[in-house]
Amino acid sequence: MKKETVKTIDDMKNSTGYESNPILDKLPKHLIQYIKPQNYEDYTPINQAVWRYVMRKNVDYLSQVAHNSYLEGLRKTGISIDNIPNMYGMNRILKDLGWAAVAVDGFIPPAAFMEFQAYNVLVIASDIRQLENIAYTPAPDIIHEGAGHAPIIANPEYSAYLRRFGEIGCKAISSAKDFELYEAVRHLSIIKEAKGTALEEIKKAEKHIEFLQDNMGEPSEMSFIRNLHWWTVEYGLIGTVDNPKIYGAGLLSSIGESQWCMTDKVEKLPYSIEAARTSFDITKPQPQLFVTPDFAFLSQVLEDFANTMALRKGGLDGLQKLINSKELGTIELSTGLQVSGNFESLIAHDGKPLYFQTKGKSALAYREKELVGQDINQHKTGFGSPIGRLKGINIPIEEMSPRDLKAYKIYEGEIVSLDFTGGINVTGKIITGTRNLQGRIILITFENCKVSYKGKVLFESYNELYNMAIGEEIVSAYHGPADLKSFDLLDHTLSTSTINNDNSSLSELESYYKLIRDFREGKNTIISRTKVFQGIQEKYPTDWLLPIEIYELALKSGDQILADSIKNHLETIKQDQPNLGQLIDDGLELAETETKTTA
Repeated sequence: MKKETVKTIDDMKNSTGYESNPILDKLPKHLIQYIKPQNYEDYTPINQAVWRYVMRKNVDYLSQVAHNSYLEGLRKTGISIDNIPNMYGMNRILKDLGWAAVAVDGFIPPAAFMEFQAYNVLVIASDIRQLENIAYTPAPDIIHEGAGHAPIIANPEYSAYLRRFGEIGCKAISSAKDFELYEAVRHLSIIKEAKGTALEEIKKAEKHIEFLQDNMGEPSEMSFIRNLHWWTVEYGLIGTVDNPKIYGAGLLSSIGESQWCMTDKVEKLPYSIEAARTSFDITKPQPQLFVTPDFAFLSQVLEDFANTMALRKGGLDGLQKLINSKELGTIELSTGLQVSGNFESLIAHDGKPLYFQTKGKSALAYREKELVGQDINQHKTGFGSPIGRLKGINIPIEEMSPRDLKAYKIYEGEIVSLDFTGGINVTGKIITGTRNLQGRIILITFENCKVSYKGKVLFESYNELYNMAIGEEIVSAYHGPADLKSFDLLDHTLSTSTINNDNSSLSELESYYKLIRDFREGKNTIISRTKVFQGIQEKYPTDWLLPIEIYELALKSGDQILADSIKNHLETIKQDQPNLGQLIDDGLELAETETKTTA
């Protein structure tokens, strides 16, 4: 490991600024690197107003169309309708559900996102969408994560599904195209939420994503697992095709899509493993959604899909997937020996791998624990080994008893020439062997060793030892290392700020929002709401959200003159900006309904 990247857990906790608890204490260092402070004081009064509007509207509407776990989950997780949740307070409540929450640096790699889930940790982007993107944003934000994901985990069956999804999903093998698409989506989310981004730049980024989605080539395991995640965790419906309810976080957190998805314009399909092959476009409303009969069925489909993965099938195909991914991965042999590294090449015969080769730092492990003397310092330039059976011998090496091994001269101090089925030859002096807990030999160490294939030398050494892996077949292949401690996985640099607002000094518009917020909360009840509204009219005539908040207060106090004046003003905004019509109407309707309810 590079000395400059070595950090203790305490060092990382201090830099990320999160509160520990028993769940978070189990996180490995490579996940901690994505955590950052929430910086709650950076949320502006407009941010708070955006949260309040979305939550009030969602709770009102979702009470009719969401799974019954949603509203119950809001209560159990302590998520406030009126205030952006404080991560630390929310975390203390979530631990009673067996979960924890952390703020992360916006979009993080899919594998990392899922691995957090495997540790029962909910990742929450502490950004919040801009007012102009209040109905929907492709960027992960605290509305999506906090108001979408968090409440549903209060359901035990769904919680178990989410954790299990994380365990399986983080092992899915990616392709180079997957990473390119991830970076493109991440870029779009950043520029779409950044103030002042030109429309042309956004359209360019969206077209680039469309191009990548249309040219992904052969889908990877990660692309399939991302599809399953999208159609369940993000955009899932539950119940029957004729009477579905919402549980997916993307729908729960989007005013626009939660309403759109319930119309006949969106096709409802029974959920099945076919969802894994149904791609999605993050930049557009979804043309179809999948309906699961219950949360238990989600787990059934997940296990069915996992049975198709290299994680459980291994073999030549699994090894080839790792080579194509060009990422750190692991193969496990039938002896339990695990080889981790960047797999570079293979030799195959009759549909079976004969030899594999990694490039660069590699490590050997057994049961996810690195073998002594088999770390990245020992294997700096790569690791290669034959696998399979010896030619003309029916019993594989791993099943040979000590008597069998001696009979075939596979013994310490012997100079041997081992011919493997398919044409691999290993010649050298056996120094020692390593056995697993069952006494089966998993590694043989040679000196003065030469490995060749049909006369071509694959490895030759006189001064260094050669370790030959023992295993008849590859039983598993998956993303990431076997032992997380074997490799330096700290490569993420946190951005300087999560929330894209500078709250060091409030603008005049922000000050108006704060005055109304303070009035509603009883902190400053002597202000004139009429004067605030007049100021908005004169100086910020296109702002619609604060007038709605003042309209709500006017109705509650019985000030019909102010209410009518605000309503007329909002009608003018609707005429000038028809795209705001639904948002304004929803806000007015909600204020009027609440006033009648409390009257």
